[in-house]
Order: sequence, then structure tokens, then C-alpha cells
Amino acid sequence: MTQPPDRPKIYHIVHLDRLPTISQGALWSDAAIRLAAPAGTVIGMNSIKDRRLALPVGCHDGTFVGEYVPFYFCSRSIMLFVIHCANHPELAYRGGQGPIVHLEADLHEAVAWAQASGRRWAFTPANAGAYYTPFYADVGALDRLNWPAIAERDFRPADVKEAKQSEFLMHEHFPWTLVRRIGVVNNATAQNVHAAIQTAAYRPPIEIQPTWYY
Repeated sequence: MTQPPDRPKIYHIVHLDRLPTISQGALWSDAAIRLAAPAGTVIGMNSIKDRRLALPVGCHDGTFVGEYVPFYFCSRSIMLFVIHCANHPELAYRGGQGPIVHLEADLHEAVAWAQASGRRWAFTPANAGAYYTPFYADVGALDRLNWPAIAERDFRPADVKEAKQSEFLMHEHFPWTLVRRIGVVNNATAQNVHAAIQTAAYRPPIEIQPTWYY
């Protein structure tokens, strides 16, 4: 067990061409996206998404991982590395990390909104798509995450790789108004993001954060 940060941040990565839709309301779960088929680029692996749609969330009976919007507890995730390398046989997207943006939110703000709204949420100390991973819905259990490993940049050690895939999950959708910062790799992407959200009523700050990328 390790002491969590006072204000843990959570991160969702998305292709910037999804922002015009997301910024008008919310991030949606894979289950909802498959039904609505919104415009924009899918950056994940369909085989993983399929598996998550059938994996139960242990602390919320009758719900499945794919019905939740996923976040990591760190930027520069392992999934982003896979996208950066663009050589995984199951990855259809080959556009690299340049157009990928980080949406950062505050975990405690997200939990407070969920509790006030009757929205289910959970977190995991490893990949939520693994069959052995436990689920928690109690902020008092945040010390079950390996926070030093989550903060590491070198994820080659097995325990670090597992911890960096820890997830925060929000059932069905996550409000755009809870996004506190948008992190991008360079100025060109920042300009594209600015254009993508220019008609949104709420526009969080856009920051160039090269250390969030590979």
C-alpha cells in the first residue's frame, strides 16, 4: 500500500477529431459509442474493446468494463506508447501520437460529481481489462494503487507496467465540464484543438506538454 497524492489527476487520451462532439457534452463509454457511432477516429484496439464489453465490474453488479469511460492515473500511458510505435498488428490507427490529446481531470471532483448524480464509478490497481483485476468504489482504497510505480517513466519492470495500467472508470459518460486541462504534444496540435473546441460553451486551457508524450 502506498499513500495517494492529495489531488490525484486522471487522464483520457483521444484523437483531436473527436473533440468537436465531446466538447458539446461528454465523453462516452465504448458501449455507447458503438450504438451512436459518432464521427472521429478510433485509436484503441477493437479486440480489447470487445473483451471489455463482456468483463464484469466486480463492485457494481450487472455492469461491464466497456460500459464505463476509462481514465489512467498518469499521462504518457503504455497505450500511448503503442500508438506512438504504430506497429501493433491489432492497432488499426497508424497516425502516431501527434493528433492524440490528453484530457486531464481531478479524481476527487469526478467522484463528487458522480456521487451527487447517482453515477457509478470505480478504479482498479491494474488493467481493468484483465480477468484477475479487482475493482474498488471507495476513495479510502486509493492506497491500494502503487503510486510510485504509476509515476515512473520506465515501464519495463513488470510491477511498474501493471501499475501504470491502473484505471479510473465512470459509468456511461463523463461530463466535458469536468475536464480541467487539455495536454498536447506541440503548438500545431494546440492550434487544431483550439479550432476543434471553439464553439463549446466551456473551453478548458490547452497546454503544450511534451513530457506527456514519447
